[in-house]
Amino acid sequence: MKTYQIELGKAVRPDMKIENESVTEAIILGEERLRQAMRSSNIRELEEILSDELVFTNHLGTVISKQSDIEMHTSGHLQISEITLSDQRILPLGEIAVVTTRAEIIGSYQDSPTNGNFRFTRVWQRSSNSSWQVIVGHSSVEA
Repeated sequence: MKTYQIELGKAVRPDMKIENESVTEAIILGEERLRQAMRSSNIRELEEILSDELVFTNHLGTVISKQSDIEMHTSGHLQISEITLSDQRILPLGEIAVVTTRAEIIGSYQDSPTNGNFRFTRVWQRSSNSSWQVIVGHSSVEA
């Protein structure tokens, strides 16, 4: 299996359903779409990117569903003013891909600052309509 070290900052195409696009390219685009959607609390984008079966374990050990994640953005409890990704690695495995990335986040949760450096692991799955969605995620605080 080959793991890809990714250079960030590429332009994002709005459509990730292009048939001839490689898995790695599709995931790079998906990660950037997710970053932008998280930063702007773009509910429409988050609805498309996050699988209905999402299982996300946050840095506090709390397991969050898609509905809970969306609600944090809708309510304004979670506000991300900046998120910078680096050290991104993608492991394509057919109909899924595993991503690990470092994220420097500046934001707040329920009006308390939540600035810091985090590590994220995400599993992307190709859906029945050939788009890619996050089905599993995990975050931890960098020591």
